Amino acid sequence: MNALSLLALVAGAAIATQATMNAKLGVLLDNSLMATSIAFLVSSVLTVSVLLLTTRSYPQMAALKIVPSYLWISGGLLSAFAVAMFYFLIPKMGVGSMMSYALSGQIIIAVIASHFGWFELPIKPINNLKIMGALALISGVILLNWEPKSGY
Repeated sequence: MNALSLLALVAGAAIATQATMNAKLGVLLDNSLMATSIAFLVSSVLTVSVLLLTTRSYPQMAALKIVPSYLWISGGLLSAFAVAMFYFLIPKMGVGSMMSYALSGQIIIAVIASHFGWFELPIKPINNLKIMGALALISGVILLNWEPKSGY
């Protein structure tokens, strides 16, 4: 495993951990949207602080003008929706079930996005091996969430 793979693994673990903790915050506050807002507020303060401390140059106005309008808001909208759903669903489904379904959604969209090179990212065509991997993932999600009826 290389350093980037290890970093990606740690990032995934961080997502599962923070989602669990913030879901509990939402339960204690009896409001998953409040927990989402708190998480984004803390994230915003931290990222803006690091940005201000580490960035030596900022984009020129011409560069800002060529960014399509949907890119300014779509990431934030999707993040807010996803995070709010995590905090809402984890107390109802459990963190393992929620994360397994969420990971499946991420992998399926990532494979499709890579196949078509969405947003000018590297193209990684779908092949039989990737299809088998996606089917194995879906099978794993089914097994992780299987709750046999009593008596078996």
